[in-house]
Amino acid sequence: MKEQTLRISQEDKNLEKRLKIAQCIFTGVVAGFLNGLFGGGGGMVVVPMLTFLLKREQKKAHATAILIILPMSIVSGLLYASGKTLEPSVALPVSIGVTAGGVLGALALKKLSSKWVGIIFSVAMAAAGLKMLLF
Repeated sequence: MKEQTLRISQEDKNLEKRLKIAQCIFTGVVAGFLNGLFGGGGGMVVVPMLTFLLKREQKKAHATAILIILPMSIVSGLLYASGKTLEPSVALPVSIGVTAGGVLGALALKKLSSKWVGIIFSVAMAAAGLKMLLF
C-alpha cells in the first residue's frame, strides 16, 4: 500500500512538472507571436503571464521577461531586416538608447520593492492602453 501511495505521489509530481513546462512553452509561444507580429511589446504579455499563470513573484517575472525578450527581439529583428522592413538609420540609435535604458531599468528593479514594480508596470500598461484607444 505504501509503495502504491509513493508511486502515485511521484506520478503527481511528474504530471505537475509536465504541466508547468507546457505552461512555460505556451507563455513563450504567445509572447513570441506577439513580438513577431508587433515588433515588440512581449514584456507586456510575458510579465502578466509569468505572474498570474506561472505564479512568479513580480520582480522575478520582470527579470525573467527581460531575458526572454532579448533572443525573441533579436530573432524578430533579423526577420524584419531580411524582409527589408527594418530602418537601420532608426534602429541603431534606438538600440543604443534601449541598451542604456535597459541597464538603468535593471538597476532600478534591484532597488524597488515588488509592490512598486507592480504599481509602475500597471500604470505604464494603463497609459499605453489609453494612448492606443484614444490617439
